[in-house]
Amino acid sequence: MRTFRTGLFIGVAIAVMVGAFAITYERYDTKTLKRTIRREAVLCGVNTGLPGFSTPDDKGNWSGFDVDFCRAVAAAIFDDPKKVQFVPLEANERFKELQSRKVDILSRNSTWSMSRETSYDLYFPAVAYYDGAGFMIPKSRSIDSALALEGSKVCVQEGTMTQLNLADYFRANNVKYQEMKFGNLDEALKAYEANQCDTFTSDVSQLYALRLRLSKAGDHEILPDVISKEPLAPVVRQRDDDWMMIVKWTLYAMINAEELGVTSKNIDEALKSKKADVMRLVGTEGA
Repeated sequence: MRTFRTGLFIGVAIAVMVGAFAITYERYDTKTLKRTIRREAVLCGVNTGLPGFSTPDDKGNWSGFDVDFCRAVAAAIFDDPKKVQFVPLEANERFKELQSRKVDILSRNSTWSMSRETSYDLYFPAVAYYDGAGFMIPKSRSIDSALALEGSKVCVQEGTMTQLNLADYFRANNVKYQEMKFGNLDEALKAYEANQCDTFTSDVSQLYALRLRLSKAGDHEILPDVISKEPLAPVVRQRDDDWMMIVKWTLYAMINAEELGVTSKNIDEALKSKKADVMRLVGTEGA
């Protein structure tokens, strides 16, 4: 009887261990590269619409800085930049959708922070763009500094680093304000244009793009203050090293190519170059 109980106990313990291993494997060993190759397309999470970064036209064709990076990843894997599918994501869903594998990569103006890496089990391979939070106001307010925004009603997108930066900046400078938070950027911009608030805050790159969408863009100005440092980076899941390495070195290769003046238009000349840096970039020298 004792032997039976001992055997049963060991069997249950092994079953629990196997189950735990299976859960851990499912969670961490994502094998994104294998699934991407099998699917023959990179699933790329992008902003729902941000001029200069990711914007669809009326035919569903995407363009922009973040969009082009995902095309580069597709080219690195398939030698074909067209093998990519764009999935528009709001700020409040982007990390969870990456976690749940709805997308393979997030290329969507996302600030790299330690808390995001640790809280969501994600990894930011490298910085693609340096940005910072700022403010847009109607010119009629005749304000030339963010420190003069005392008593302002500020439209901000909820659940973003911008919301945190706004609170930090005004608290540090003893400036009182009223926060008007919205679920997405479009709602915040519409509220600002409808005069529900007299100040709009977002990353500076977004402010210049969003100002163009206002019916009277010339009536609004962007203050010179940049109140934060926002290292924007592509995002992938942790514990998926093969995939992370491809994303990281695709970005580094593009940065090096820009510095060296190598483009798709002069690649044939670059392949004949005798400059060491160019030769290593295009693969005619070294490993």
